[in-house]
Amino acid sequence: MIPEQKIKILFRHRSMEMGGVEKVMLSVLNNLDPKKFEMTVLLNLNQGELRNEFPANVRKVFLTKGKEDFSTNTLLAKIQLFKRKIKLKKFNKHPEVIDKEILKDEFDVEIAMTYNDFSAVLNSTNKKSKKIGWFHSEINLPKLQPLVPKILEQFPQFDHMIYCSEKIRTIMHDIYPKLAYPPESVIINAIPTEEIREKSQENIADLPSKPVFVSVGRLHTRKGYHKLMDAHHQLLKEGFQHSVMVIGDGEELTNLLAQQKKLGVEKTFVLAGNKMNPYPYMKNADFFIMPSESEAWPLVLAEALILQKPTIATDTGDVATMLEHFETGYLINYRTEEIFEAMKVFLTNAELIKSINDNLKNISAKFDNNKIFMAIEEIILNLVKK
Repeated sequence: MIPEQKIKILFRHRSMEMGGVEKVMLSVLNNLDPKKFEMTVLLNLNQGELRNEFPANVRKVFLTKGKEDFSTNTLLAKIQLFKRKIKLKKFNKHPEVIDKEILKDEFDVEIAMTYNDFSAVLNSTNKKSKKIGWFHSEINLPKLQPLVPKILEQFPQFDHMIYCSEKIRTIMHDIYPKLAYPPESVIINAIPTEEIREKSQENIADLPSKPVFVSVGRLHTRKGYHKLMDAHHQLLKEGFQHSVMVIGDGEELTNLLAQQKKLGVEKTFVLAGNKMNPYPYMKNADFFIMPSESEAWPLVLAEALILQKPTIATDTGDVATMLEHFETGYLINYRTEEIFEAMKVFLTNAELIKSINDNLKNISAKFDNNKIFMAIEEIILNLVKK
């Protein structure tokens, strides 16, 4: 009997810095049936903490080396960076070279993991492949507006669009009701529950003085860490002793370090950088906090809930469907004074914290991974049949 031919899938993404999208992609790659699918990931840059975390059955290729492979000599590193830019421009201008020199294969399905990957997938020289886009952003975000015209032009060119939250899909349709949308689905991010629990058992010794709030995320202006630091400083001024630890890295680091120095909170507001395993910090902290201006269906929030951490989070995206106010956490608006007030409540209201802890004991039941991966497989299988 001739075995059924596997469906070949190509995932396109920029790089593998620690982030929610990267974790989602790894989760999908780890859980799609390798008996049905032959999977390849093409990175623009072989870069980031997660670049070597792909499962053994997944082929990884890349267009250029990552910063980890650059020379430690500053001048040589600048030359390497310049050469990398030239090389990427060449690939962008001549996508057929990618097929010929890098991929050397054809695919049934090509997947863009974010809107930044849309062009790469749509410009593929493989015109027979089905194209899937993954959309994680609220289309009305001010900082997204320069990119919106291009995104709107690209949406109808996909064979299927996946949104990671119902709110993101709703906002898109409310603002652009006449857009020629492709078939679409809402698929929330899968959570590797057992893996998170297992990794959270690792011993750590560098947690700051308790009580401590931990946050995990990229250091980006929309993550709200500048507001969190202001709230932290105000709490200390009023005599509420505590620490904050932020795990993550990004372009906002320089500004946050300057703010940290200005406020004199270097010892109590810890910018810890990226951690390959943030879960022991989340588990051993007293509280988790996510002060973001915008989110979709934040994976890190689900991770904190699975680790049964009383959590403060801004009411954005689908956060209110994940966390219930005064039941499994505390919902706030994106305002410094509300961050301050919520943290103050967590530091002073032991009865509320006990109640939240009790309600978090069975929170894992909210996250059914099997349904998520079955839905993704069904989308792919149906597209290939057409």
